[in-house]
Formats: sequence, structure tokens, C-alpha cells
Amino acid sequence: MVAKDELTRLKDQAVQSADSSLLAVARGDSPADLLLSNGQIVNVFSGQIERADIAIAGDRIAGIGPAYRAREIVNLNGSFVAPGLIDAHVHIESSLCVPGQFASAVVPRGVTTVVTDPHEIANVAGIEGIRFMIQASAGLPLRVVVMASSCVPATDLASSGARLDARELAQLLAEGAVHGLAEVMNYPGVIAADPQVAAKLHVFCGRPRDGHAPGVGGKALNAYVAAGIGSDHECVSVEEAAEKLARGMYILIRQASTARNLDALLPL
Repeated sequence: MVAKDELTRLKDQAVQSADSSLLAVARGDSPADLLLSNGQIVNVFSGQIERADIAIAGDRIAGIGPAYRAREIVNLNGSFVAPGLIDAHVHIESSLCVPGQFASAVVPRGVTTVVTDPHEIANVAGIEGIRFMIQASAGLPLRVVVMASSCVPATDLASSGARLDARELAQLLAEGAVHGLAEVMNYPGVIAADPQVAAKLHVFCGRPRDGHAPGVGGKALNAYVAAGIGSDHECVSVEEAAEKLARGMYILIRQASTARNLDALLPL
């Protein structure tokens, strides 16, 4: 999931980088460098499949539509063209791959960005494990957005290799190493305003704070949302998802290797 403010930033960045040659191609006055013809465009703005040509100038899409000229033309023969896929919640370590190997597996399948919670390696190696994942993700053809693991250890009953408190998470944020707070699985602690959990949430005030609240509803959900958590990927029924959506949460529909919720949540 990309927040609206991030989309606005990307649009502004695109406008600022536009030059006269790009606009000339967009108007049809100059030939494009590459024309992808006869494609079926998955238009995520209109929710429709649009058959059209795509004119590319340099590394930018200049225009979509008929009657563009180009130095090189590739006939897609009706193939689908879609924006790069974003996996809004993943644990790269679950693949048993380092980030580079993971990228080689998912990029050819259309994934351009992943939002990862490295809490598996963090529960073994602590803050240095998170730093390793960040360093190993640099320079890849995959954009890896790292979130700060909120539950290390996963529970107070666990015998983990490390423990991360609010101070260490604040250090990662100050370094610019993480984007926000990863799934807050200790939802009882959130709802009860546990001081340690509240301290972590406070560190990331104004930043994305992802949720993990299976089956939480009613006043307990109100408290969870009031704590500043903005998303959930644990919904298993359309009723649960609809309630969380009505409380202002972003709903991530999970279709994973073990939990498959897409069919149940499609009516949403």
C-alpha cells in the first residue's frame, strides 16, 4: 500500500522532472523512443481494461493512446500491461532467501516494491539483524521498504535472541533506516495501553503504524485504532474487514501460502 501523500510526492516529482522533449512526445510532435502497441492496460484508476498503445520517452511513459510514432515498436499482441505490484506486507526471511535472492524471484513476476517487517531475523539477531536486511537490500532492482519490528520478542513467554525496546526503534528511525512501525501484534497491549507498547507507538507518531488484530472488533477495535494504528492484514471475513474499514483502517487482503482470504473479502 502506498499512502496518498506518497502518491502526491511521486506525481510532483514526475512533473518537476518533465522536460520539453518528454512533452513533445506526449503531444505527438516528436517520435517516442519505444512504443508498446496493442496492449491491454490494467487501469487501476478507472478499474477498467483499456486497449491502447504506450509511448515511452527515455525512462518515462509519455502518453497512452493511438497514433503515436516511435523509433522502435513492440507489438504486445494483446498482452496485459499493469503497474508494478506492491506487496504491502511481507517477511522476506520466510522465503529463506536474502534480499537479493528474493528480488530475483519476485521482480520477474511484476513485483517492484515490498514493505517488509524483518521481525524473524530481529528475534534472532536484534537491531543488527535489521541493519543487515537494510544493507542487503541496497542497490537491488526491487524497492525494499523496511519497517521497524514492533514485537521482539514476539511475546513475553518467548526465549528470543534479542529484545528491542522503544529506544532502539527510535535509533533506527533517527538513522533513516526504517519507514514506520511494523505490525503491532501485541494488540492486547495496545488496547490496555501497556507502557512499553505505548512508547513504541509514540516513537512513530506521524509515521505509518501497521496493525495485526485478528478478530478484534467493537470497543476494543476503537481503542486499537485510537492508538494510531492504520492498517490490518488479518481479516478473515467480510464483516470483520467492513468494520475495520469503517473505523478508518486500510485493509490488506492476504492471499498467502497458509492463509488465503481473497475470496472471502472480495465482496468488500
